[in-house]
Amino acid sequence: MKFTSLPADMDDFSEAYLCVMDSNMNSDTNPQPEHEELEKFRRKLKYFFMNPRDKYKARGKKPWKLMLQIIKIAVVTAQLVWFGLSNQMVVQFKEDNLMTFRHLFLMNFTDTSRDSSAVYTQRDVHAHISYAVQQFLMLPNITVGNHHYQREGDVYTPLTVCQQFYSNGSISPADETFNINAQVDEECFKIYPMVPSSPLTSHPLNLTLNFERLLSVIVKFTLKAINLQTVQHHELPDCYVFNIMISFDNRPHSGRIKIDLDNDVDISKCRDWTLNGASASNIYMMVVFDVVIIITLAVSLVLCSRSVKAGVLLQFEYVTFFSSCYGKRVSLSDRMEFINGWYILIIISDVLTITGSVLKIIIQLKAVASYDLCSILLGSGTMFVWIGVLRHMGYLKKYNILIITLRAALPNVIRFTCCAAMIYLGYCFCGWIVLGPYHTKFRTLNMVSECLFSLINGDDMFNTFKMMEQKSCVVWIFSRVYLYTFVSLFIYMVLSLFITLITDTYDNIKQQMEGEPVSDLQMFITQCKPNTSV
Repeated sequence: MKFTSLPADMDDFSEAYLCVMDSNMNSDTNPQPEHEELEKFRRKLKYFFMNPRDKYKARGKKPWKLMLQIIKIAVVTAQLVWFGLSNQMVVQFKEDNLMTFRHLFLMNFTDTSRDSSAVYTQRDVHAHISYAVQQFLMLPNITVGNHHYQREGDVYTPLTVCQQFYSNGSISPADETFNINAQVDEECFKIYPMVPSSPLTSHPLNLTLNFERLLSVIVKFTLKAINLQTVQHHELPDCYVFNIMISFDNRPHSGRIKIDLDNDVDISKCRDWTLNGASASNIYMMVVFDVVIIITLAVSLVLCSRSVKAGVLLQFEYVTFFSSCYGKRVSLSDRMEFINGWYILIIISDVLTITGSVLKIIIQLKAVASYDLCSILLGSGTMFVWIGVLRHMGYLKKYNILIITLRAALPNVIRFTCCAAMIYLGYCFCGWIVLGPYHTKFRTLNMVSECLFSLINGDDMFNTFKMMEQKSCVVWIFSRVYLYTFVSLFIYMVLSLFITLITDTYDNIKQQMEGEPVSDLQMFITQCKPNTSV
């Protein structure tokens, strides 16, 4: 009987072991006393794959990472809720101001006309532009908010009116002739608000528009405001700069000029402020709480990274052992068993949440105002934290079968989805090019994709059929064939096959859990004899 010493230069798993190189090594006989090092390595593998409860029973090791993850779920969720309430005030303030500006500066605006504001006569175009200019000049006397002009030194920022038009051209639809110079010229002029402001009976607007060549008219101006509602939530108010743009779009030259008002918002710290009746400790308490969360997440990140490193080192040791003793290569599935995907998920979650927490502190200190980016980071991090709860539920056998099924079915699901996506994209392109001119839900590729995905889930089917315009008999018949075949194919065939993939995987996993271990790694670990010193 020959013994071969294997290399043992790993940091945490550097115990030497011996391997019996004979034909009886693959048998189910119990290891002999001289194989103590071999059995020690087997117990090391078994201990590595134990859950925290079994590790505590085996060596009395307390599950620090498990307790830390439970604490992290609570504090990260609390942080997200508080930030969500603060972010909600910001979003609501911006939306309310946008609606306010539309009512103030768009003539005859109503909430129902939000997406359909348009004018059809030259007189109405001039009236709407004049109305917007006059409302801007009278703003301090008509607004119920704290809006005011932006100041640059001793002068207020002016309102700018710009018109874009073809540099030269003549059009005669009656004779079916036109002569257009495609070069686009722009003409702008500025109107400064009066200081001090006073009610106006007239406006200094002298604008000449050539509607034959006119492409668009853009009215731009800047207003400032302060969001005072944050004071009630122990936060310092932000100062807002609204860059407002009113556009009159005449590019189609269809006789209908669309009117829209939009704004870009810049949020910053107010330059000079005094806040009475609120404790500074309350305002900065959240900053201290965020620092505590960052420290907690940093500890979690270090512990999980160390566990991932330990798994990688043990994988190298096992691959060397298996190759030397059995002369076989370790399969990819066995090697991946050493890489704990839950730890990878936790590491990603910790990195996202730490970054979001740092950004949140900067926002609370009014250095930046990247609310959207902070929301994405904190939201994604918290989502991964809650998904990680499945790891702890997996310690229970009845819950673990669900997790194993999802993991085993994922490769087949991805392959199946890629094949189904080819058919889905074909229907998307076909629906967009054929039905787009006659159906509002098929006007863009994005709308087509959303409509078809809704049909797969049985949503809004009747309206999708009903909204098809019957201007072309051929296209109308094609739309019926198109919709019926898509619904039949994806609901009755694709979804059924998709569900079958999951159920078949579930049945296979259930049989495997009730039977013998199927992988070489599992067979090797199960040969480990009981030992209280694991």
